Amino acid sequence: MFNSLTTVLLLLIGSVFAVGIFRALRLPAMLAYFLVGVLLGPSAFGLIQNTESSRHFAEFGIVFLMFSIGLEFSLPKLYGMRKTLFGLGGSQVAISMAAAMLIGWLFGLSPASAFVIGGALTMSSTAIVSKILMERVDLNSRHGRLSIGILLFQDLAVIPILVLIPTLGSHTENWQTVLGLSLIKSAVLLFILFKFGKNLLNHWFDLVAKQRSRELFVMNVLMVTLLLAYATNTAGLSYALGAFIAGMLISETRYRYQVESDIAPFRDILLGLFFISVGMLLNIAQLFDHIGLVLVLLTGFVLFKALVIAVLTRYFGFETGVGIRTGVILAQAGEFSFVILALGLQNGLINDADLQLVLGVSLLSMIVAPFIIQYNGKIARGLVKSYTRNSSQVVESIGNVGKELSEHVIICGYGRSGQYLGRFLKEESIPFIALDNDSARVNEAAVAGEHVMYGDAGRSVVLEAAGAARAKALIVSYSDTRASMKVLHIVHERYPNLPVIVRTYDDIDMDAFREAGATEVVPEVLEGSLMLASHALVLLGVPLNRVVKRIRLFREERYKMFKGFFRGISDSDAETTVSRQQRLHSIEISSNSFAHGMRLDTIPFEKLKVELKKIRRPNMLEAITPRPDIVIGEGDVLVLLGNNESLVATEVFLVSGK
Repeated sequence: MFNSLTTVLLLLIGSVFAVGIFRALRLPAMLAYFLVGVLLGPSAFGLIQNTESSRHFAEFGIVFLMFSIGLEFSLPKLYGMRKTLFGLGGSQVAISMAAAMLIGWLFGLSPASAFVIGGALTMSSTAIVSKILMERVDLNSRHGRLSIGILLFQDLAVIPILVLIPTLGSHTENWQTVLGLSLIKSAVLLFILFKFGKNLLNHWFDLVAKQRSRELFVMNVLMVTLLLAYATNTAGLSYALGAFIAGMLISETRYRYQVESDIAPFRDILLGLFFISVGMLLNIAQLFDHIGLVLVLLTGFVLFKALVIAVLTRYFGFETGVGIRTGVILAQAGEFSFVILALGLQNGLINDADLQLVLGVSLLSMIVAPFIIQYNGKIARGLVKSYTRNSSQVVESIGNVGKELSEHVIICGYGRSGQYLGRFLKEESIPFIALDNDSARVNEAAVAGEHVMYGDAGRSVVLEAAGAARAKALIVSYSDTRASMKVLHIVHERYPNLPVIVRTYDDIDMDAFREAGATEVVPEVLEGSLMLASHALVLLGVPLNRVVKRIRLFREERYKMFKGFFRGISDSDAETTVSRQQRLHSIEISSNSFAHGMRLDTIPFEKLKVELKKIRRPNMLEAITPRPDIVIGEGDVLVLLGNNESLVATEVFLVSGK
């Protein structure tokens, strides 16, 4: 109907407006892409046809979705969560799939169709759940950790499902042989790649990174991902399996976070195209013709899935209220539901009528999910009175300790930093109460005689019970910025005169914390640098009183000298916000450089958003303090402070004048 350019333009216009509206309504962007696919597709306005070429492009979306999931996995992480992951997560997937397959078989579906539908409905939405839990600062709560653990196992369970679907779609009589061969191929491929792939990729990425070309680095990531996807497809397996393996291999290298940052734009655009193609599959007329059945199935699906997860959570030793909250959070379909359905349709395992029903139920469950999840606590407290009593008992137990305290310190978070601080306070006989929402840590510390209570410091009733009105200081030792901000906002609103000290990893959020009301912010990296410098100076024979004086002066200058550092390859593992981090960068001026012969006051450093820290000149031992009248010569090295984007732009300007 339209040429390629018109089609792309329609998709872009529709996506921009839809995603913008959904973002404003705080709804997931994927639902916006579904809406674009439905409205522009053949069942609504019919502006774009669901052609074979568009489905081929959509396959790339699946590839990069699986690649992104693979990046989130690491063998140590899986081992650390093994009880939740394989116990609770494995049980949920097995029971949900078995129940869905049984119901499908009772309604006359073939075993293969029932398997595809069961696999699709077993999955939950990682994007929706993780986003909402992060916004509500619930990732570290018990129901938050359980939800993430189950989601991780669901993501793992996708792999065998994607291997099985093409086997079932082969329609061969000796499918057991085909299945066995597929599993053997997968096992051999996984063994070879994980045995030799990590070291090989590390060396290869080192070689590429040394070229200092972002364009080359991104192309290399695309090449590795598509190469492994092609390899698994050639071996008779799916593209998605190869992409997942590529993600897992790269997650074990030092370039994981850089890869995740660089690949995000390609992944999001291709995923958007995939979800648009899924939206095109939905027939609006058929959905409204069977709207009653769809709503009944939707209600049954959400209630059954929430019930299964709640019962299993209780069986694994958690409170009933925690189980209900986890069940409510995960009672929807997910991104992989559509991957499974699309693959099942491609292999002829599901007919159009059944597909429309499952698509409708899945989409509606994801649309209502954000509205249901935000009430998970109220639902749990309404259904289980003991959960309300337990919550009240927590606040009451904190209050029993807090009312005895005055002029004390409240420590929010009792991890390593909080525990070290507690020992110092105890040595000085300063009364304190520590709050932490990790029950295992609280139990162990309490048994050892530590002054720690179970409670979420992000709740005003908990801080009130801990005696915040009578406290001398409050110290936030969380590693999560959102959780720290939540506590700061409550303290600023209710206890504006209470001094607050906040611990943070580096200096990125120092200004934001101070604006939110923090009296003092302590960045770990900068304090570590000060301690390293003090030990080194003492070891080199500098008198101790001079070292102490220098460190004191540095602190009085608010860490000015330490704001920024020279980045190396090893820093990529620790930094997840590379583009925002201030760092130092040296640029050498040659005779061909645009800046050669220019005065410093003619170079727009302020406009380029960088700071010139010092200048090193050939054959000079000491660095030169920058002055406006200095003329830049050949061999001069300019040491600049700024973020990645500013430094790159400045280097381009100094070298080429652009």
